[in-house]
Amino acid sequence: MADRADAGHRLAAALVEAAEPAGIEPDGVLLGLCRGGVPVAVAAAADLGRPADAVASRKLGVPGHTEVAFGALASCAGHRSRSTDPELVDRMLGTGVTGRRLEEIVAREGVALARQEDLFLAPVRPVAGRPVVLCDDGIATGATMLAAIDAARTAGASRVVVAAPVGSPSAVRRLRTVADAVLCLHVPPDFHAVGAYYRAFPQCTDEEVLAALAAGRGDGG
Repeated sequence: MADRADAGHRLAAALVEAAEPAGIEPDGVLLGLCRGGVPVAVAAAADLGRPADAVASRKLGVPGHTEVAFGALASCAGHRSRSTDPELVDRMLGTGVTGRRLEEIVAREGVALARQEDLFLAPVRPVAGRPVVLCDDGIATGATMLAAIDAARTAGASRVVVAAPVGSPSAVRRLRTVADAVLCLHVPPDFHAVGAYYRAFPQCTDEEVLAALAAGRGDGG
């Protein structure tokens, strides 16, 4: 893929082809996981003529190996959720990582999540009774998406669909057990880091996310 916008355009076409109601029904809304999922959701929503918004999300990284997630936090329409991988947590505790250390990580990421809520999600836009498509720029472990699914359900979404341009086989299998549907365009058996599937994959800045959300919401904020 060229970039995140290109990924969003491809997802929009796939949602239409699949006749996925969460993406094409009049009350459907596309929600991008902060930060990288937001430009994906906004590009897809523009093609579909649907609104776009965001889900705040923070990965809970393993101490010393922060690229590996033992869970995640998410916030959707004023409702928070936390997901963890029990088996990984048990292994961590068995290797000397303390429960207190894990809670410190959760607390720290909770502060970062609150910042995202204040910056990107205010004022709260309800999704109760509406079908939603949760978009990300790629799914490696599925940890953040699992938390986002739970947050969207807690917020009252009538249907929760996951859409991503690329994902690992294990993550996609896991998400299919909890989402109403999963639309993943590429599931390489030898999945590498998400960025490997993009020609341009820079970090999204706060300013870029805010600009994308203003366009996706169609309300200037």
